[in-house]
Amino acid sequence: MERAKRTAEGGSGGGVLRQPPAVWATAGASVVAFMGIGLVDPILPSIAQGLHATPGQVSLLFTSYFLITAVAMLVTGFVSSRIGGRKTLLAGLALVVVFAALAGTSDTVGRLVGFRAGWGLGNALFVSTSLAVIVGAAAGGSAAAILLYESALGLGMACGPLLGAVLGDASWRYPFFGTAVLMAIGFLCVTVFLDEQPKPARKTSLLDPIRALGHGGLASASAAAFFYNYAFFTVLAFTPFVLNMTPYKSGAVFFAWGVLLAVFSVLVAPRLQRRLGSLTVLGGSLVLLAADVVVLGYGSHTTAIACTVLSGAFIGVNNTVFTELALGVSDAPRPVASAGYNFVRWFAAAAAPYLAPKIEEWSDVHTPFVVAGVAAVLGAVIVRVRRTALAAEAEELAPKHATEDGVGVFAN
Repeated sequence: MERAKRTAEGGSGGGVLRQPPAVWATAGASVVAFMGIGLVDPILPSIAQGLHATPGQVSLLFTSYFLITAVAMLVTGFVSSRIGGRKTLLAGLALVVVFAALAGTSDTVGRLVGFRAGWGLGNALFVSTSLAVIVGAAAGGSAAAILLYESALGLGMACGPLLGAVLGDASWRYPFFGTAVLMAIGFLCVTVFLDEQPKPARKTSLLDPIRALGHGGLASASAAAFFYNYAFFTVLAFTPFVLNMTPYKSGAVFFAWGVLLAVFSVLVAPRLQRRLGSLTVLGGSLVLLAADVVVLGYGSHTTAIACTVLSGAFIGVNNTVFTELALGVSDAPRPVASAGYNFVRWFAAAAAPYLAPKIEEWSDVHTPFVVAGVAAVLGAVIVRVRRTALAAEAEELAPKHATEDGVGVFAN
């Protein structure tokens, strides 16, 4: 059984900090890859001003990025199972370097959105493969490797807005050039330190992730995560326009948001799961996120800042539990199950940045957050209604947590 095999993988030995250079090179590049998600947050208003674009047009930076990422989830396993993990990582890094640099040269918002889409393809290839590479090369078994991966994820999500603020204060173009330089360094480190990884015994087809979604439990987790991600990315992509702060101040807000996301994902979520059970934690966290985003939309400026930061806690918990459920609820191999799950949920990440400004145009600034709150509640309803399909895996996860399977936000 796939699940039993994963349970035996934990291993013992070297600690999380005692890793070979190949692991540190891949983890370091992973930090930069995750930084790219929130990098543009503090500079969205600056980009809109610099390119004479509307908030809706600039929000397409997220839409194009995650739309390509969603579709690429059907391709990444196909590619990596044929050319190997190292070559897939390097291909992804190279694409990010090229398209991030091109994004910095954009003179129209249309070009910037297009280059951001190419960046999304590169990031999908890299991130979808990096966990498997880290686990394969790490000392101390998968427990230490996954903890290191989640730490890289949290650090990247926290530092991305900070880097965007520091570089973006001088020019909105600099964060894109900075990312290209950092990813080029990551490319060199992976080239030097990482040997080729063994190819999977069985090649993945393009349709395997779609077939995996035929499992009721995985389909339920994916559907609930779709609505959750709509709320998540309404906060990430639309809130900067509502706060309307300088890049430094906005970067500080989203840095604090990212710190809470990291802490609650890696440290708090497993403790809550052991005490309360995964599905109880997930349902409660989704409802709390819904309340938070509605208050964000209707509160004062100070309240909106506080709710933005606080949302990181709920998002961190949800990310961890959702991904664990997706990876363990079916008998599909982890890469295949994760690809199907991410294929579904990233469409919500693409839709929210586009729809939120449109909803504001059709109504008022409060309504996008109400819609996001309703989406989070719908996610909680699916978890409740489909509890039976999810419960078996949730019961196993409660005592074991992610030291065996949890791989954070962008696992594949």
